[in-house]
Amino acid sequence: MTHRGAGQRPAPCHARGRLAGLLLALAAWAGPAAAQQGADPAAVERGAYVFNAAGGCSCHTDVENQGAHLAGGRALATPFGTFYAPNITPDPASGIGGWSDADFIRAMRQGEAPDGSPYYPAFPYPAFTGMTDADLLDLKAFLFAQPAVAAPNRAHELDAPFGWRFLMRAWRLIYFAPGPFVPDPARSEVVNRGAYLVEALGHCGECHTPRDALGGLERDLWLAGAAEGAEGESTPNITPDPDTGIGVWSDDAIRDVLATGMLPDGDFVGGAMAEAVEGFRHLTPADLDAIVAYLRAVPPVHNRIGKAAPAEDEPDDNPWD
Repeated sequence: MTHRGAGQRPAPCHARGRLAGLLLALAAWAGPAAAQQGADPAAVERGAYVFNAAGGCSCHTDVENQGAHLAGGRALATPFGTFYAPNITPDPASGIGGWSDADFIRAMRQGEAPDGSPYYPAFPYPAFTGMTDADLLDLKAFLFAQPAVAAPNRAHELDAPFGWRFLMRAWRLIYFAPGPFVPDPARSEVVNRGAYLVEALGHCGECHTPRDALGGLERDLWLAGAAEGAEGESTPNITPDPDTGIGVWSDDAIRDVLATGMLPDGDFVGGAMAEAVEGFRHLTPADLDAIVAYLRAVPPVHNRIGKAAPAEDEPDDNPWD
């Protein structure tokens, strides 16, 4: 539920949490500035909620090197090489300030740059494609309300043949299903809302689902954890399997992880999940309940990643670190 600087262990989660919280607080001051520039304050406010539901887009801030908020440069180590997150501030030259609404929707839903070139799936557009037009435009309004930072993007360092961008066309034919999200009529409104939050906005499957040799998600192991997840770190099984997943957790325990980062055994999540919690903690109680309902509804998958996620009365090593 998401990314860290390559080759470095994370700072203690309490320190990273304070820093991430400060960045989000600073971002909130951009609302008045946006109004001065003619942006719709209501759209910016709604976009802030979407931004937080997406885990605060922490991948786009190079915290380890004291990079500017959302100005990119953060390294993401993968089995295919190292990706560097791009600048998504409204700087017109090095960021997305020159993008139209159509450009933004195309990038998020189709995984294509304004010039038509395909993005690598390190950018989780296969999840974001499920977002509604309304949420995408609100998110754009929020991002365009942030301070513009002139910070040129850094070229990815990928191994051949993975650095051959034209191959992404073939990859998309195999793995990419364009959105937007369509509610399942067999599910309740609450579970469908949870599915939208987990599958599209939160893009949780991008880290909590293992990938095959070509980087595609193994859908039969949806949310069952990955031995080599974000930046080479393992991610736990969050299906309701009682032995290797979170099936023994109470609803309150799942909510606590999302809203505070505290695990049932009293430990706290670390790394990418700690950063995501800085966004998830802003979700409404109704949306947290919807996520819990969805996680209860997905098929349980027996897939042990490291040690099992601890039960509430069974302290264990932290599999979320």
